[in-house]
Amino acid sequence: MIFFPKRLAFPAILALGLAAVAFHAQAAPGDGTNVTFPDPTVASGKGFEIKRSQVDDAYLNYSASIAARGGAVREADRADIRSNLLEHLVINKLLLQRANADDRTEAQTLVDKEFAGARSNAPSQQAFDAQIKATGMTLDQLRTQAVDEQTCQHVVVRENTNSIKIEDADIKKFYDDNPSKFEMPEQVRAAHILISTQDPATHQPLPPDLKKEKEKLANDLRARAMKGEDFGALAKQYSDDPGSKDKGGEYTFPRGRMVPEFEAAAFSLQTNQISALVETQYGYHIIKLLEKMPASKKTLDETAPRIREYLTSVQVKKQVPAYLAKLKADADVKYADDGGAKAPDDKK
Repeated sequence: MIFFPKRLAFPAILALGLAAVAFHAQAAPGDGTNVTFPDPTVASGKGFEIKRSQVDDAYLNYSASIAARGGAVREADRADIRSNLLEHLVINKLLLQRANADDRTEAQTLVDKEFAGARSNAPSQQAFDAQIKATGMTLDQLRTQAVDEQTCQHVVVRENTNSIKIEDADIKKFYDDNPSKFEMPEQVRAAHILISTQDPATHQPLPPDLKKEKEKLANDLRARAMKGEDFGALAKQYSDDPGSKDKGGEYTFPRGRMVPEFEAAAFSLQTNQISALVETQYGYHIIKLLEKMPASKKTLDETAPRIREYLTSVQVKKQVPAYLAKLKADADVKYADDGGAKAPDDKK
Protein backbone atom coordinates (compact mmCIF):
# COMPACT_ATOMS: atom_id res chain seq x y z
CA MET A 1 0.00 0.00 0.00
CA ILE A 2 1.16 3.52 -0.74
CA PHE A 3 1.88 5.75 2.21
CA PHE A 4 -0.36 8.80 2.22
CA PRO A 5 0.91 11.30 4.79
CA LYS A 6 -1.74 12.68 7.13
CA ARG A 7 0.25 15.90 7.28
CA LEU A 8 3.05 17.40 5.25
CA ALA A 9 6.43 16.52 6.67
CA PHE A 10 7.91 20.02 6.68
CA PRO A 11 11.41 19.64 5.24
CA ALA A 12 14.38 19.68 7.59
CA ILE A 13 12.69 20.81 10.79
CA LEU A 14 15.12 19.34 13.30
CA ALA A 15 14.86 18.76 17.02
CA LEU A 16 15.19 22.33 18.21
CA GLY A 17 15.34 23.56 21.78
CA LEU A 18 13.47 26.84 21.52
CA ALA A 19 14.01 28.13 25.05
CA ALA A 20 16.66 30.86 25.18
CA VAL A 21 18.98 30.18 28.12
CA ALA A 22 21.97 32.53 28.44
CA PHE A 23 25.35 30.97 29.15
CA HIS A 24 27.02 32.12 32.35
CA ALA A 25 30.51 31.40 33.68
CA GLN A 26 32.35 32.18 36.92
CA ALA A 27 35.21 34.65 36.65
CA ALA A 28 38.73 33.72 37.63
CA PRO A 29 39.02 32.68 41.31
CA GLY A 30 39.55 35.54 43.70
CA ASP A 31 38.11 38.52 41.80
CA GLY A 32 34.69 38.21 43.46
CA THR A 33 32.65 38.89 40.34
CA ASN A 34 30.51 37.00 37.86
CA VAL A 35 30.99 37.43 34.13
CA THR A 36 28.20 36.89 31.64
CA PHE A 37 29.13 35.89 28.09
CA PRO A 38 27.82 38.34 25.50
CA ASP A 39 24.64 37.14 23.86
CA PRO A 40 24.52 38.94 20.51
CA THR A 41 21.65 38.86 18.05
CA VAL A 42 22.54 36.51 15.19
CA ALA A 43 19.38 36.97 13.12
CA SER A 44 16.47 39.40 13.14
CA GLY A 45 13.42 40.39 11.16
CA LYS A 46 10.10 42.11 11.58
CA GLY A 47 8.76 41.17 15.01
CA PHE A 48 11.56 38.83 16.13
CA GLU A 49 15.22 38.39 16.88
CA ILE A 50 17.28 35.31 17.62
CA LYS A 51 20.14 35.35 20.11
CA ARG A 52 23.27 33.26 19.90
CA SER A 53 22.23 31.44 23.09
CA GLN A 54 19.17 30.08 21.25
CA VAL A 55 21.41 28.59 18.59
CA ASP A 56 23.63 27.20 21.38
CA ASP A 57 20.61 25.54 23.00
CA ALA A 58 19.42 24.13 19.67
CA TYR A 59 22.89 22.75 18.97
CA LEU A 60 23.15 21.12 22.41
CA ASN A 61 19.75 19.48 21.99
CA TYR A 62 20.63 18.33 18.47
CA SER A 63 23.93 16.86 19.74
CA ALA A 64 22.11 15.13 22.59
CA SER A 65 19.62 13.55 20.17
CA ILE A 66 22.52 12.24 18.05
CA ALA A 67 24.30 10.91 21.15
CA ALA A 68 21.11 9.17 22.32
CA ARG A 69 21.25 7.13 19.10
CA GLY A 70 24.91 6.25 19.67
CA GLY A 71 26.36 8.83 17.29
CA ALA A 72 28.42 12.00 17.56
CA VAL A 73 28.67 15.30 15.70
CA ARG A 74 31.89 15.69 13.75
CA GLU A 75 33.86 18.84 14.50
CA ALA A 76 34.09 19.55 10.78
CA ASP A 77 30.28 19.65 10.56
CA ARG A 78 29.73 21.88 13.57
CA ALA A 79 29.56 25.25 11.78
CA ASP A 80 27.22 23.96 9.05
CA ILE A 81 24.93 22.38 11.64
CA ARG A 82 24.77 25.58 13.67
CA SER A 83 23.99 27.60 10.53
CA ASN A 84 21.22 25.16 9.58
CA LEU A 85 19.78 25.27 13.08
CA LEU A 86 19.71 29.05 12.97
CA GLU A 87 17.91 28.91 9.63
CA HIS A 88 15.28 26.58 11.11
CA LEU A 89 14.84 28.87 14.11
CA VAL A 90 14.23 31.77 11.73
CA ILE A 91 11.74 29.77 9.67
CA ASN A 92 9.90 28.62 12.79
CA LYS A 93 9.64 32.22 14.02
CA LEU A 94 8.21 33.36 10.69
CA LEU A 95 5.70 30.53 10.50
CA LEU A 96 4.58 30.83 14.12
CA GLN A 97 3.86 34.53 13.51
CA ARG A 98 1.38 33.46 10.82
CA ALA A 99 -0.31 30.74 12.88
CA ASN A 100 -3.98 31.12 13.79
CA ALA A 101 -6.00 29.56 16.59
CA ASP A 102 -7.06 26.60 14.45
CA ASP A 103 -3.44 25.84 13.52
CA ARG A 104 -2.45 25.72 17.17
CA THR A 105 -5.48 23.72 18.30
CA GLU A 106 -5.01 21.08 15.61
CA ALA A 107 -1.30 20.85 16.41
CA GLN A 108 -1.97 20.45 20.15
CA THR A 109 -4.56 17.73 19.52
CA LEU A 110 -2.19 15.79 17.28
CA VAL A 111 0.75 16.08 19.69
CA ASP A 112 -1.37 14.98 22.66
CA LYS A 113 -2.47 11.92 20.70
CA GLU A 114 1.08 11.03 19.65
CA PHE A 115 2.48 11.42 23.17
CA ALA A 116 -0.35 9.30 24.59
CA GLY A 117 0.41 6.63 22.00
CA ALA A 118 4.12 6.71 22.81
CA ARG A 119 3.37 6.29 26.51
CA SER A 120 0.94 3.40 25.97
CA ASN A 121 3.46 1.61 23.73
CA ALA A 122 6.29 1.93 26.25
CA PRO A 123 6.86 -1.16 28.41
CA SER A 124 6.50 0.91 31.58
CA GLN A 125 6.38 4.46 32.89
CA GLN A 126 10.03 4.06 33.87
CA ALA A 127 10.99 3.10 30.32
CA PHE A 128 9.02 6.04 28.92
CA ASP A 129 10.73 8.45 31.34
CA ALA A 130 14.13 7.05 30.31
CA GLN A 131 13.34 7.70 26.65
CA ILE A 132 12.42 11.29 27.45
CA LYS A 133 15.56 11.79 29.54
CA ALA A 134 17.75 10.50 26.71
CA THR A 135 16.65 13.44 24.55
CA GLY A 136 18.22 15.92 26.96
CA MET A 137 14.90 17.73 27.42
CA THR A 138 12.01 17.58 29.85
CA LEU A 139 8.60 16.26 28.83
CA ASP A 140 7.18 19.80 28.85
CA GLN A 141 10.01 21.03 26.62
CA LEU A 142 9.43 18.19 24.18
CA ARG A 143 5.70 18.88 24.09
CA THR A 144 6.27 22.59 23.47
CA GLN A 145 8.74 21.82 20.69
CA ALA A 146 6.41 19.29 19.09
CA VAL A 147 3.42 21.66 19.19
CA ASP A 148 5.48 24.44 17.62
CA GLU A 149 6.71 22.16 14.85
CA GLN A 150 3.25 20.81 14.10
CA THR A 151 1.84 24.34 14.12
CA CYS A 152 4.46 25.33 11.54
CA GLN A 153 3.45 22.38 9.36
CA HIS A 154 -0.21 23.38 9.54
CA VAL A 155 0.67 26.93 8.50
CA VAL A 156 2.70 25.73 5.51
CA VAL A 157 -0.07 23.43 4.31
CA ARG A 158 -2.87 25.94 4.90
CA GLU A 159 -1.12 28.79 3.12
CA ASN A 160 -0.02 26.73 0.13
CA THR A 161 -3.09 24.67 -0.71
CA ASN A 162 -5.48 27.41 -1.83
CA SER A 163 -3.72 27.79 -5.18
CA ILE A 164 -3.56 24.04 -5.83
CA LYS A 165 -6.31 22.26 -7.72
CA ILE A 166 -6.17 18.51 -8.23
CA GLU A 167 -8.46 17.40 -11.06
CA ASP A 168 -10.40 14.15 -11.00
CA ALA A 169 -8.42 13.11 -14.08
CA ASP A 170 -5.18 13.50 -12.09
CA ILE A 171 -6.52 11.21 -9.39
CA LYS A 172 -7.63 8.56 -11.87
CA LYS A 173 -4.29 8.68 -13.67
CA PHE A 174 -2.41 8.13 -10.41
CA TYR A 175 -4.70 5.24 -9.54
CA ASP A 176 -4.32 3.62 -12.98
CA ASP A 177 -0.56 4.15 -13.07
CA ASN A 178 0.04 2.60 -9.63
CA PRO A 179 -2.20 -0.49 -9.37
CA SER A 180 0.04 -2.38 -6.96
CA LYS A 181 -0.08 0.46 -4.45
CA PHE A 182 -3.78 -0.16 -3.84
CA GLU A 183 -3.63 -3.91 -3.40
CA MET A 184 -4.45 -5.17 0.06
CA PRO A 185 -2.75 -8.45 1.02
CA GLU A 186 -4.56 -11.16 2.95
CA GLN A 187 -4.92 -10.04 6.56
CA VAL A 188 -6.28 -11.28 9.84
CA ARG A 189 -7.81 -9.44 12.76
CA ALA A 190 -6.86 -11.30 15.90
CA ALA A 191 -6.79 -10.70 19.64
CA HIS A 192 -4.20 -12.13 21.96
CA ILE A 193 -3.27 -12.35 25.60
CA LEU A 194 0.46 -12.28 26.27
CA ILE A 195 1.83 -13.71 29.48
CA SER A 196 5.42 -12.50 29.40
CA THR A 197 8.30 -14.81 30.30
CA GLN A 198 10.82 -11.95 30.33
CA ASP A 199 12.06 -10.01 33.32
CA PRO A 200 10.30 -6.60 33.02
CA ALA A 201 13.46 -4.68 33.97
CA THR A 202 16.19 -6.59 32.11
CA HIS A 203 14.08 -8.24 29.36
CA GLN A 204 16.05 -11.43 30.00
CA PRO A 205 14.27 -14.83 30.20
CA LEU A 206 12.79 -15.73 33.57
CA PRO A 207 14.28 -18.68 35.51
CA PRO A 208 12.55 -22.05 34.93
CA ASP A 209 10.47 -22.00 38.13
CA LEU A 210 8.99 -18.56 37.40
CA LYS A 211 8.45 -19.48 33.76
CA LYS A 212 6.45 -22.51 34.90
CA GLU A 213 4.20 -20.24 36.97
CA LYS A 214 3.61 -18.07 33.91
CA GLU A 215 2.71 -21.12 31.84
CA LYS A 216 0.17 -22.17 34.45
CA LEU A 217 -1.40 -18.69 34.44
CA ALA A 218 -1.60 -18.76 30.64
CA ASN A 219 -3.27 -22.18 30.68
CA ASP A 220 -5.75 -21.00 33.30
CA LEU A 221 -6.65 -17.94 31.22
CA ARG A 222 -7.06 -20.05 28.08
CA ALA A 223 -9.42 -22.37 29.96
CA ARG A 224 -11.50 -19.40 31.07
CA ALA A 225 -11.64 -18.09 27.50
CA MET A 226 -12.66 -21.52 26.20
CA LYS A 227 -15.54 -21.55 28.70
CA GLY A 228 -16.88 -18.34 27.19
CA GLU A 229 -15.42 -15.51 29.26
CA ASP A 230 -15.00 -12.25 27.35
CA PHE A 231 -11.65 -12.53 25.60
CA GLY A 232 -11.14 -8.77 25.30
CA ALA A 233 -11.82 -8.26 28.99
CA LEU A 234 -9.30 -10.96 29.89
CA ALA A 235 -6.72 -9.29 27.64
CA LYS A 236 -7.29 -5.89 29.24
CA GLN A 237 -6.86 -7.36 32.71
CA TYR A 238 -4.04 -9.85 32.23
CA SER A 239 -2.10 -9.25 29.00
CA ASP A 240 1.51 -8.04 29.27
CA ASP A 241 1.45 -6.50 25.78
CA PRO A 242 1.21 -2.71 26.29
CA GLY A 243 0.60 -2.14 22.58
CA SER A 244 -2.70 -4.04 22.49
CA LYS A 245 -4.08 -4.75 25.96
CA ASP A 246 -6.13 -1.54 26.12
CA LYS A 247 -7.71 -2.55 22.78
CA GLY A 248 -8.70 -5.97 24.07
CA GLY A 249 -5.53 -7.51 22.64
CA GLU A 250 -6.46 -6.73 19.01
CA TYR A 251 -4.13 -6.43 16.02
CA THR A 252 -4.86 -6.42 12.29
CA PHE A 253 -1.91 -7.56 10.19
CA PRO A 254 -0.78 -9.25 6.96
CA ARG A 255 1.87 -11.92 6.72
CA GLY A 256 5.40 -10.86 7.54
CA ARG A 257 4.59 -8.46 10.38
CA MET A 258 4.63 -10.69 13.46
CA VAL A 259 7.11 -13.21 14.83
CA PRO A 260 6.80 -16.49 12.87
CA GLU A 261 5.20 -18.60 15.61
CA PHE A 262 2.52 -16.00 16.29
CA GLU A 263 1.80 -15.42 12.60
CA ALA A 264 1.56 -19.12 11.76
CA ALA A 265 -0.90 -19.75 14.57
CA ALA A 266 -3.08 -16.73 13.77
CA PHE A 267 -3.40 -17.52 10.06
CA SER A 268 -4.17 -21.20 10.76
CA LEU A 269 -7.17 -20.51 12.99
CA GLN A 270 -10.81 -20.42 12.00
CA THR A 271 -12.95 -17.41 12.87
CA ASN A 272 -13.65 -17.25 16.64
CA GLN A 273 -11.31 -20.19 17.28
CA ILE A 274 -8.90 -19.91 20.23
CA SER A 275 -5.40 -21.27 19.83
CA ALA A 276 -3.43 -23.55 22.10
CA LEU A 277 -0.62 -21.76 23.94
CA VAL A 278 1.83 -20.28 21.45
CA GLU A 279 5.32 -19.71 22.82
CA THR A 280 7.54 -16.98 21.36
CA GLN A 281 10.57 -15.10 22.61
CA TYR A 282 8.16 -12.78 24.45
CA GLY A 283 6.25 -15.42 26.35
CA TYR A 284 3.01 -17.40 26.06
CA HIS A 285 0.28 -16.14 23.74
CA ILE A 286 -3.39 -17.11 23.65
CA ILE A 287 -4.76 -16.06 20.26
CA LYS A 288 -8.36 -15.69 19.14
CA LEU A 289 -9.07 -15.15 15.45
CA LEU A 290 -11.75 -12.50 14.98
CA GLU A 291 -11.79 -12.07 11.21
CA LYS A 292 -10.05 -13.22 8.04
CA MET A 293 -9.77 -10.66 5.25
CA PRO A 294 -8.85 -12.04 1.81
CA ALA A 295 -6.55 -10.17 -0.54
CA SER A 296 -8.34 -7.34 -2.34
CA LYS A 297 -7.83 -4.08 -4.16
CA LYS A 298 -9.14 -0.71 -3.03
CA THR A 299 -11.49 0.93 -5.53
CA LEU A 300 -10.92 4.36 -7.03
CA ASP A 301 -13.84 5.77 -5.04
CA GLU A 302 -12.39 4.41 -1.80
CA THR A 303 -8.95 5.85 -2.39
CA ALA A 304 -9.75 9.11 -4.20
CA PRO A 305 -9.76 11.35 -1.07
CA ARG A 306 -6.34 10.11 0.03
CA ILE A 307 -4.91 10.29 -3.47
CA ARG A 308 -6.08 13.91 -3.64
CA GLU A 309 -4.43 14.57 -0.29
CA TYR A 310 -1.20 12.93 -1.43
CA LEU A 311 -1.05 14.78 -4.77
CA THR A 312 -1.79 18.04 -2.95
CA SER A 313 1.08 17.42 -0.52
CA VAL A 314 3.44 16.80 -3.44
CA GLN A 315 2.51 20.16 -4.95
CA VAL A 316 2.83 21.90 -1.59
CA LYS A 317 6.36 20.57 -1.16
CA LYS A 318 7.31 21.98 -4.55
CA GLN A 319 6.07 25.41 -3.48
CA VAL A 320 7.77 25.47 -0.07
CA PRO A 321 11.20 26.90 -1.09
CA ALA A 322 9.69 29.90 -2.89
CA TYR A 323 7.13 30.38 -0.12
CA LEU A 324 9.81 30.48 2.59
CA ALA A 325 12.00 32.79 0.53
CA LYS A 326 9.09 35.24 0.24
CA LEU A 327 8.42 35.07 3.98
CA LYS A 328 12.05 35.94 4.69
CA ALA A 329 12.05 38.77 2.16
CA ASP A 330 8.80 40.24 3.51
CA ALA A 331 10.18 40.08 7.07
CA ASP A 332 13.47 41.69 5.97
CA VAL A 333 15.49 38.95 7.68
CA LYS A 334 19.10 39.84 8.38
CA TYR A 335 21.92 37.68 9.75
CA ALA A 336 25.09 38.42 11.69
CA ASP A 337 28.35 38.21 9.77
CA ASP A 338 29.09 34.66 10.95
CA GLY A 339 25.48 33.53 10.51
CA GLY A 340 25.46 32.06 14.03
CA ALA A 341 27.98 29.43 13.01
CA LYS A 342 30.37 30.19 15.85
CA ALA A 343 29.87 29.17 19.45
CA PRO A 344 31.07 31.45 22.31
CA ASP A 345 34.18 29.29 22.80
CA ASP A 346 35.20 29.15 19.13
CA LYS A 347 38.60 30.62 18.45
CA LYS A 348 38.55 33.78 16.42
